[in-house]
Formats: sequence, structure tokens, C-alpha cells
Amino acid sequence: RQLPRNDLPMPIEPQEWHFRQSVDYSITANCAVLDYASRYRETLLYNIYLMGRNSIERGSRDHWTPRPHRIAALEAAIREDGHPTSGGRRWRGVPLEYFSRLRAPEDRDPRGYILPADQPDFPTATKFVNALIKNGITVHRASESFLVAGKQYAAGSYVVQAAQAFRPHVIDMFEPQDHPDDFAYPGGPPIPPYDNAGWTLAYQMGVRFDRILEGFDGPFVEVEGFAEPKAGTVVAASGASGFLMSPVLNDAVVVTNRILARGGEVYRLAEPAHVNGTTYAPGTIYLPASNGTAGTVGDLADELGVSFDGVQAVPAVNALRVRQARIGLWDRYGGSMPSGWTRWLLEQFEFASFEVVYPERLDQGNLARDFDVLIFPDGAIPSGSGEGGGGFRAPPDPASVPEEYRSWLGSVSVGTTVPQILEFLRRGGTVITIGSSANLARHAGLRLQEHLADESGERLPRVQFYVPGSVLEVAVDSTRPAAWGMGARADVFYDNSPVFRITDPSADVQPIAWFVTPRPLRSGWAWGQEHLEGGVTAFDAAVGSGRLYVYGPEILFRGQPHGTFKLFFNAIHLAGAQPVVLGSEATRP
Repeated sequence: RQLPRNDLPMPIEPQEWHFRQSVDYSITANCAVLDYASRYRETLLYNIYLMGRNSIERGSRDHWTPRPHRIAALEAAIREDGHPTSGGRRWRGVPLEYFSRLRAPEDRDPRGYILPADQPDFPTATKFVNALIKNGITVHRASESFLVAGKQYAAGSYVVQAAQAFRPHVIDMFEPQDHPDDFAYPGGPPIPPYDNAGWTLAYQMGVRFDRILEGFDGPFVEVEGFAEPKAGTVVAASGASGFLMSPVLNDAVVVTNRILARGGEVYRLAEPAHVNGTTYAPGTIYLPASNGTAGTVGDLADELGVSFDGVQAVPAVNALRVRQARIGLWDRYGGSMPSGWTRWLLEQFEFASFEVVYPERLDQGNLARDFDVLIFPDGAIPSGSGEGGGGFRAPPDPASVPEEYRSWLGSVSVGTTVPQILEFLRRGGTVITIGSSANLARHAGLRLQEHLADESGERLPRVQFYVPGSVLEVAVDSTRPAAWGMGARADVFYDNSPVFRITDPSADVQPIAWFVTPRPLRSGWAWGQEHLEGGVTAFDAAVGSGRLYVYGPEILFRGQPHGTFKLFFNAIHLAGAQPVVLGSEATRP
């Protein structure tokens, strides 16, 4: 590098470089930071105090955060009325009443947010507020029920007030990001942002909350340390033959995995069950009161905040018996970040039987001997005839790699690896693909077309369509087993992800999620978003005797989008699940 820049203030001439020099370079920069901090400590401390004081003040009164698209809409209105908005006379002569549009009462920032305790997946809401607490946000919990803006909230609801020092981060986690339409020149391609354009964590985690525009107070107690999930309940436990558990809660997966790990039985209802005046939706989890399960559910309810309904008789419905699947997670030598995050999630939700699998093992075939499920996160499956999963650098010379790691070398190839994966599918295996690894669907010969294509079939260029890492809304078919426990709409993390058009509706390709509006953007930047309407972004398909799950969006992105984890977890638990009729002799405890 010959020229300085913000993150490389001292250019380095081309030379033979040693790792020791990188260490020395970093140490020098760190010492410079410490030296600056010691010299200007009073100024720095006062400035951070001033920033916090200003944030508290802004959160205590009406305040409007400037939004690029609001400014752009105002400029368009001014131009339409014949006033100049560019050049040396920018804004000159524009009547002041135009600017009152930027202070519309309904557009002001909230004074705070309330997360109701009665939302469907309150344990996940608890994880969300703990993420806020870890980043310095003060969170309160209601000690009793209270009324705000005409709505009654239950005791245990979380409250996040805007009048606090880290208010900008509060706004960032609850409110949508509004990225400007940023182009190098009129009609030119969009300028990519450094990283994502939208990331609103409350949206990604599927947390329900209310924005409160007026100041409010109530019986609120500050959460000390981290929030603990509200204990769940166990109803009618005495003499129960089994327990029903809602599939809406993500932590129902933890319960399932713990019961399976200790040799217990787990079933998923395949149709509605009407028990004691309550209708339980398909996907509901049934745990027979055997092998000590009856004594376990109380502890799980206290620890995880999951509730159970005891039933005296086994529901007489069609169901699937879940088994502990053997999972293979693709990775490559040098590491894949999407694979690493996926591994972390498998650990967090206690999938005990999984291992990392590298291309060399995939190429050997006979995959059903070791696996029931294969997972290919973004970047694993190539699109053309070449190799994929190679990362950003050339593969190393095997002689330079310690012998115990040489089996990790190699890349997924269309000619060798993909046929072995398809053979695994045809023999009854389950494959989950995410992001660009959706390429496997085309290699499998599924009748699909690129939805984001022009009349000639070419993918739309960036000047027409570009969505860099943003949160979009999709419709979900929650009757599909892969989407059990989800609602009719979901926010997904989308990064120029694959979108499909199913060309043969009679084939066994079943849509799970798709875009239903011309404006699905929830947070970030979506240039040309109207092209998404009608496109299928998630589906499952039969391939031989197996099942292929294709998720275009980044449903596990960096461990953040808890709202779409069920698409992943369900697919794993469905692998090899055995159809049964509950209440028959074969399933009675």
C-alpha cells in the first residue's frame, strides 16, 4: 500500500513481510491510542459524558431522527412545486412550512419500548433484552400489571426507556435503518456499504414490542445483572400420560434435544389435536410421561420458561416420532464464518450428535453410513462446473499443512462432490442449504427459474436490483412442517440472496416462504425491491426418497435472526422422523 487511509495511516512499501511485523504494527497503534487517551483524558471523559447527557435529554422530549428517505421525499415535493433544491441556491427561497413535514407528530422517536410478557415466545424476548444489557442498555421489568397508552400490560413485561446514555443504540436495535439511495453517478451502479445496510435486532429476533411516543412510567424495577426467563407452567401434571408443548418457542428445541439425549420419546403432531377444549396446532410437541419425563418437565419449565400441558389420554392423531439425527456440517480448511456460526447455534440449542465434515469425506460417498442430515451454509455449493468453498485464497500446498489436518483440504466440486450429495438425498437423506448453496437445487434438476431475471433470463443488474444485507418481510406457509411454530409473516435477513420461480407446480417442490408485496423492506436498503414480489425464497422438495430444504435468505446470519431459526431446527428434527398414529398400541407409554 502506497497511500494512507483511515485504517492504514502509515503506508507500507511492498516487501517481504513477516508476521512479527504485523504484531509490531498493531502494538505501535495500540500504544498510540493509549498515549492519546492519557494526554486528553479529561476531554475524552467529558465528551463521553456530554454525549450521554445529550442522549438522555433527547429521550426525555419529542425528538426526530433525520431519515434519508424523508429528506429525499421532501426534496422531491419541493422540486415538484418549482423550488430549487440543488446547486448554489440549495433550499434558498423554500417556504419554511415545507420543513414542518419533517416534524410530523407520528414520525417522532419513541420515548420508550414495551415488550409484553404475554407474547408467544417470551424466552426469546428475554434473550433480546439480555443482548441490550450486554451492550450497556438499562432494562426494566414490570413488578405488576400496568396501563400505558390505553393498553394493559402484564407483570413481567420488559420496558426500555429512551432517556438513557446509550439511547442511539436503543434506537438502532428497535427502529429500522434507513440507508440512502447511494450511487456513484445518476444511472450508475449502487455504492456498496461497508457491511450490512439494515440489522434491526428486534425484527430479526421476531420480538413483539410497542413503540410508546409519549412519556410514561409505571411499576418498573431495573433488571440487575441479566434477565431470567419467566418460569413456565406445568398444567395438570398429576396422573398425566404425557405433556404437550408449543412449537412457537425456540427453546422447545432445547427441551426436545434434552429428552432425546436421555433416551426419551418425542413426537410432533401432524394434524390438529382437540384436547380438553383446546386445539393444538400441527407441530405441537408431545412428550410421553415415561423414562422420567414427568419429573423433568417441571425443572425445564423453571429453567427455560417453557410451559407444558398435561393430558390424561394420549391424543389420537397422526404424528411423527422424532429421533436424534446424525448431523454433518460442511466446513473447509481455513474456516467458513457461516459454518462457524451454524456450529455455534447447534451447540447453543444442544444438538448433541453433529460433526464437522470436509469435502474429502463428502467425496468418498456412502454418506448415509454416518449422517442423516447434511448442512451446507452459504458459500459451500458452487454454481458452475468448477469448485466451491475455496474461500478468498488459493488452497495451500498439502506439504505445508500438518498431517492431521490434510484431510480438511479440498473443495466441493460439481463433478465429484455434488453427485455424492445427490445420492445421499435419493437414498432418503436430508440436506439443508442456505444462501448461495441453494445451487444444489439446480444440480438436482428441480424445475426452477431465477425470479430476479429480465426477459432474456439474465439476472437483473445492480442498477435495477440491489439489496445489501437488509431485513425484508416474507409470507410463510406455517402449515408446512419446516415452518411449524411460525406465524403468517416473518422478517428475514436478505443479502442479494437467491429467489426462485417454480416452473412446475405439479412437481414435489413446496414453497415455504415468498415475497407478497412490492415493498418488503423492513430495515436497510432495497433498491428495486418491487422485483421481489411473487418470488419464492424458501422451499422444500422431494429428491428420490430424501428431502431437500432450500433457504435463500441468511436464516442463521451471525446467530442473530432467532425469528427464522425454526426453519432450520424443524428441518433437522424432521429428518428420519417416523410417521405414527398416537394412541395406538405402538405408541402408548
